Amino acid sequence: MKVLILKPSSLGDVVQALPVLRLIKCQRPNSQVYWWVDSNLAPLLDGDPDLAGVIQFHRRKWAGRANLLRLWQDLRWVRGQSFDWVIDLQCLARSGAFAWLARGKLTVGLDEPREGARGFYDRVARRASFHTHAVDWYLEVLRLLNVPVHQDFDWLPIRQQVAEGIRHKWPIDERQWIILQPGARWLNKRWPTDHFRKLMEQVAATYPKLGFAVLGGAYDRPLAQAILTQAKVPALDLTGQLSLPEMVEWIRVCRLMVTNDTGRMHVAAALRKPVVGLFGPTEPARTGPYGQQAEVLRSSLPCVPCMRDTCYRSVQFECLQSLLPEYVAQAVCARLSTEKLDSHADSIFRHR
Repeated sequence: MKVLILKPSSLGDVVQALPVLRLIKCQRPNSQVYWWVDSNLAPLLDGDPDLAGVIQFHRRKWAGRANLLRLWQDLRWVRGQSFDWVIDLQCLARSGAFAWLARGKLTVGLDEPREGARGFYDRVARRASFHTHAVDWYLEVLRLLNVPVHQDFDWLPIRQQVAEGIRHKWPIDERQWIILQPGARWLNKRWPTDHFRKLMEQVAATYPKLGFAVLGGAYDRPLAQAILTQAKVPALDLTGQLSLPEMVEWIRVCRLMVTNDTGRMHVAAALRKPVVGLFGPTEPARTGPYGQQAEVLRSSLPCVPCMRDTCYRSVQFECLQSLLPEYVAQAVCARLSTEKLDSHADSIFRHR
């Protein structure tokens, strides 16, 4: 059997879609599964033990003449594979059209009204409610295909060579690490950097042997500098220094992550790492750290969640500013004091 999964972006969405791949391979270990992904995210999937191949999608060059030729070549190759299942988990016009043009024997997608992509599918997986988590929605596709849904799989298998490589670059084994993730795509999803700094200092006062590392892309470096420049606690600035595989392995070795609503948060949840998520405009029931939605911190303001990428309140970003460092530090210390922390996170994850 041959399967094509379409989920080109973003980081968090691709990570949340990986259980679809894992469970197909659990039921059909001899199947050949391919993944259509944005070229920027391809390193996350390259060499994955469950994938027969990765088809790169150059989103930023979608309308370019040169890329149209590449796209046509990819489409011809895809058609030649005679896929049994084509699964579109992006469900936008371009992914729906690609899924339909792939001419698989059965095309399945999500009941997403945006851009009318569901018109391209033979079967449609409906979201049970507004609050249904994205992971659970993706898994509904498998129920349509009679693939058993369970949690007995390794969401992000370790890459031993990468894990060894980061130990040569950074003093990972010298202490246990708290990872801070101050960036986020929306400005109104970012907890203030001064709050992150105070949080780090307050947690360090209780747990002086812990190490702190700030995670993010190169575009998050100014946020890291704003946190670390005046901090009374030393910390590693990893922003812009990690490949996607290195980022995964760094998160794997951390003890806990404090994070805004970001793709890296979903990596931590997939690795069963304890997550203290800081939420403002978005709904954690839908996009929170899977299995740990109850651990999310958010304001009680009546506008939360507004589901908007722009704040229209007179006090800008009040929903996140009102989450005081003292309150978050208490939550972090409570998670750190939990005995057998890793097994506790596993038990939370197996909530289905």
